[in-house]
Amino acid sequence: MSAYAALSRATYKATVRDATTLFFTFAFPLVFLVIFGLIFRNQQVGDTGRGYVDYIAPGVLSWGLASAALFGVSFTLMQWRNDDLLRIIRLSPTSLWSVIGSRYVVALGIGVAQSLLFVGVAMLPVFGMRPDPTWPLAIPTMLLAVTAFLALGLIVGSRANTAEAVAAIANCIVVPMAFLSGSFYPLELMPGWLQGISRALPLRYVNDGMAYAFTGFGTMTDYLISCGALVAFAVAFALIGVRTFRWSNDS
Repeated sequence: MSAYAALSRATYKATVRDATTLFFTFAFPLVFLVIFGLIFRNQQVGDTGRGYVDYIAPGVLSWGLASAALFGVSFTLMQWRNDDLLRIIRLSPTSLWSVIGSRYVVALGIGVAQSLLFVGVAMLPVFGMRPDPTWPLAIPTMLLAVTAFLALGLIVGSRANTAEAVAAIANCIVVPMAFLSGSFYPLELMPGWLQGISRALPLRYVNDGMAYAFTGFGTMTDYLISCGALVAFAVAFALIGVRTFRWSNDS
């Protein structure tokens, strides 16, 4: 068995065994879906013929995917480094890319499962979400979202030495970003200067991509720009993460 396969298997088992964290990874976005879905139940958006849930759900899902990817890799790297697992791995013929790749494949699996569950619940009659025929375009957006925020988590997990530090840094990143990027509040209702700031945030482009995929809101050009921006963020974060990666707290 290759080092990558062994690490992927170990990461998967560790993720599944942590039932509490796994439960809240899936449940937390659903809590917001239930809250917003019940508040705006049966309410229409202008003359579009669509309910508010059609526009709210993509943003909440985007935030859930970003949070899961960011927190997941951050906590894993911090814990592995504190337990000296990374130092032991480094002594073996295992590359950094095998370490990152093993966490990446598990994060993608969680992202796919999270998306399927979330959309399935949102489509229940009580919420009534109706995906647009362009919904398959949500798949590339989801993959790019997980990639970009996992790369961002690589930076956080490489610098933070405690669980408290990871939680503080990750929350300071993803919570304000969710509001400024339109996950919970329409960007159109924000001041122009805040809308400008949102263009510097990766979650903005996840939201735009998901909104186009599930509602047809925007244009194909907007969708492609969102995907391109996420690729750029993923590459930039990955390069910084690799450069700042630490195998031990002393390095």
